[in-house]
Amino acid sequence: MSSNQVNRPNMKLEVVVFTVSDVDRTKAFYEKLGWRLDIDVAAGGYRNVHVTPPNSDASIIFGKGVTPNSSGSAQNLVLAVDDLDAARKDLIDRGVNVSEIFHYAGGPFNNAVENPRVDGRDPEGRSYFSFASFEDPDGNLWLLQEITTRLPGRLWDAPQTDVATLAALLRETAEHHDPYEKTHAKHDWWDWYAPYLSARQNGSSSEEAAAAADRYMKEASPVLSR
Repeated sequence: MSSNQVNRPNMKLEVVVFTVSDVDRTKAFYEKLGWRLDIDVAAGGYRNVHVTPPNSDASIIFGKGVTPNSSGSAQNLVLAVDDLDAARKDLIDRGVNVSEIFHYAGGPFNNAVENPRVDGRDPEGRSYFSFASFEDPDGNLWLLQEITTRLPGRLWDAPQTDVATLAALLRETAEHHDPYEKTHAKHDWWDWYAPYLSARQNGSSSEEAAAAADRYMKEASPVLSR
């Protein structure tokens, strides 16, 4: 088997599919979490609801007739978070019953040992080792896994932006920078462009990106003026 990563086809985990007992109830639950609703289509006895967690490349699909099985729960659906406390608080504020933070006695996902969950964060504070959990109305179990630093080799090379897309993004950046430039003190345009482009490439809307750039300029102004 070839170990050449360059010529391998892309295979990205895109969707996890499961059936639920009450589609509207489950849809309302995930919308309450602030997940993006992508699709809700129905025809005859079939219904497909597609939702995506914030900033996730993978989504979930549930509904009626979307799996061969009539019902059932999925176990250990994992959401990677970089701040477990903040993610847990956000869910609790949305009315979700979230477990206390825990770690696994035998290491991540090791349920083979007796009493696998141990209260509290990983004693060594390691990335990948601290968790919290919650369930949706059908008992589908979600795990929040705190990942602050990826292990070596766990990041694929970032995709390259094609020239036409980059040109369009630069034009958009210039258009949003124009009103800022007219109403603020003299500055280097690239200091505003950088946070705007970064925000847009990370999924922010143009308005959110402009706000992020404005905020950066305000916070960094003492340093930029030196």
